[in-house]
Amino acid sequence: MAKSAAGTLYRGNDGMWSWVAHRVTGVLVFFFLLVHVVDTALVRVSPEAYNHALELYKTPLVNLMEVGLVGAVLYHALNGVRIILIDFWAKGPKYQKGMLRGIIVVWLLVMIPGAYFMLIRTFESLFGSTS
Repeated sequence: MAKSAAGTLYRGNDGMWSWVAHRVTGVLVFFFLLVHVVDTALVRVSPEAYNHALELYKTPLVNLMEVGLVGAVLYHALNGVRIILIDFWAKGPKYQKGMLRGIIVVWLLVMIPGAYFMLIRTFESLFGSTS
């Protein structure tokens, strides 16, 4: 197996970390979808339990989790497009590091203002209006 300064060829390099992040975000999105299906099914079983679940979703902690969910879905989608390009574009493997850096930049450009707008009401309710 080829060795590099950081260990084996893949351990610790950009490709390995993007692989790990892709798998973790995929699992997080799966568990969200599972919870979403269960909480939506509550409306038929117990409308009171469903209403209670909806009230829980209005808490600041869940708002932070929503930002995390959006970040996970966005990274997973962008990295998925990158993986498709690597697999089906002849020059994909050559440009995979540049594409990874590109998706990180796009992710940051979307997530920073997105998180602000998603969290502004939570911060206003916790700390008072900023205007």
